[in-house]
This record gives sequence, structure tokens and C-alpha cells, in this order.
Amino acid sequence: MAIETAHLDEDAKARRGFLLALGAYLLWGMLPFYMKAVAHLPLIEVIAHRIVWSVPIAAAVLVWAGRTADFKAAIRSPRSIAMAALTATLISVNWGIYVWAIAVDRTVETALGYYINPLVVVVVGAVLLGERLDRLQIAAVVLAAVAVTVLTIEGGKLPWVSLALAFSFAAYGFFRKTLPIGPSQGFLLEVLLLSVPALCYIAYLIVTGQDHFVSSTATDTALLIGCGPVTAVPLLLFAFGARLLRLSTIGIMQYIAPTMVFLIAVLVFGEPFGGTQAVAFALIWTALAMYSWSMFRGREIRPATPAAR
Repeated sequence: MAIETAHLDEDAKARRGFLLALGAYLLWGMLPFYMKAVAHLPLIEVIAHRIVWSVPIAAAVLVWAGRTADFKAAIRSPRSIAMAALTATLISVNWGIYVWAIAVDRTVETALGYYINPLVVVVVGAVLLGERLDRLQIAAVVLAAVAVTVLTIEGGKLPWVSLALAFSFAAYGFFRKTLPIGPSQGFLLEVLLLSVPALCYIAYLIVTGQDHFVSSTATDTALLIGCGPVTAVPLLLFAFGARLLRLSTIGIMQYIAPTMVFLIAVLVFGEPFGGTQAVAFALIWTALAMYSWSMFRGREIRPATPAAR
């Protein structure tokens, strides 16, 4: 009876984790609609409000979850502050490229970037952490490199938006592991550090009358405030959901958001998607299928450690 109860508890946790993570990925998948809605606003102002309005949400969740002790320890550690400043800078770069790319109708490239990201993470693990790759993982990385080469030859230049998103997020994840606190605590520390320059910039815009928060319409004000929830809520949902799921489950679910973004870009935003892009995406999807299969048959079956997005 005790064994059956334990199984029921594990199943209930897995279902709850799945629903939380699914909610996060669906919200991330719908994010291009919101970024299009704020596309008429200056990029830096959007990023500043994205940071500032994330702070109260992240703080409230941390207090509600009773996870403030390690956060208090982190803010007293110069090393933690320094590493959080680095990861905050990296995620800000990632956010900035993402918001800009959607505003200028390059949403397909953002989807490609987040498809490539898991394969970049594999390479980072091999190069910097000495992790061994199996044959399927090596083949997947090679296919991804071929896809990038195809796009480079066709476009006459590297698909820098996709690569910048993939590598900045991979670097963020790599350095984020050095913070000895959980993802929700780390997120609060990052946005707190970023909120200092963000608040200064917002204040400057308001004082000089260049802002879209006080001096513009009620719609713009609401959109800027909303930048906080659309940033913080999915990340926190993922943080709580991922800890209840196996890494292999998260590995498959992470393709939900870029797939939604890709479909929105092509079917709703009407962005061009020609034969060359189709070949490149086919190569990436094949690479991801191989990578996912290697995860399922491999060793990564322990509960996942959540990572911020």
C-alpha cells in the first residue's frame, strides 16, 4: 500500500510539473504577439520596463514559496553578485535581440535560434565541461552546422540573429549554473541588479518627456507594465514545473515554444519562408529528433534542474 501511495504521489507530481511546464512553453510560444504589440515603442524602453515590472512578481513568488533564506545569503556574497551581474547581462542581450528581431519581422530567425540552442548547449558541455558526446549527438551537431552553412551560403552572411540568440542563451545557462541558488531566487537577483540602470533610464525618459509610460497613451502604459508579467510568469511556471519532471521530458517539451513561434511567424505574420529555409529547418528538425532520441535511450532520466529562460 505504501508503494502504491508513493507511485500515486510521483504521478501527481509529474502531472503537476507537466501542466506547469506546458503553461510556461505555451506562454513563451505566444510571446511574439505581445512583442509585436510593443514593436512601436523604443527597444531599450521596452527592455527597461520588462526588467522593472518583473521585480515585484519575482519577489512575491519567492516570499509565497518561503524561499528567501538562500536569496538573503546570495545578496551578501560578492561572488554571487558578480556572477548574477554577468548572467543578467547575458539574458538582457538575449531579450534585446529577441524583441528587436520580432519588431523588424525576423521572427522565423528567432525560432531557428531556439531550435539550435539545445545543440549549442551540447557543444558547450563538450568543450568547456569535458562531457562526452555519443554518435547521435555528434551527428545532430553536424547537421545543425550544415543547416547554418546552407543559410549562410543562401543569404551571403551568417544567420546572426539565430546564432546570437542560441549562443547568448547557452552562455546564460552555463554561467547560471554557478549561482548557488534556485532559478526563481536567481531570477529575482538578476532583475534586481538590472533594475538599478533600468529605473534610472525610465526616470530620465520621464523627466525629459521622451517616455511612453507617463507621457503617452493609457494603452502604451498598460503594455509597458505588462512586459513584467509576460517575462516573469512563464519563467516562474517553468522553474516550479521542471523540478517535478525528468530531464528527458523537459528536453522534448522545449521544442513547443519555437514551433509555435515558427508557425506564428509564417502563418500569422506572413514572413517569407522559401526553399532554402525549408531545407535548413528540415536539417535542424532531424538533428533535434536525433538529439532527443539520444536523451531517451541514454542516461539523463533524473529529475530536471530548472533553468531560467
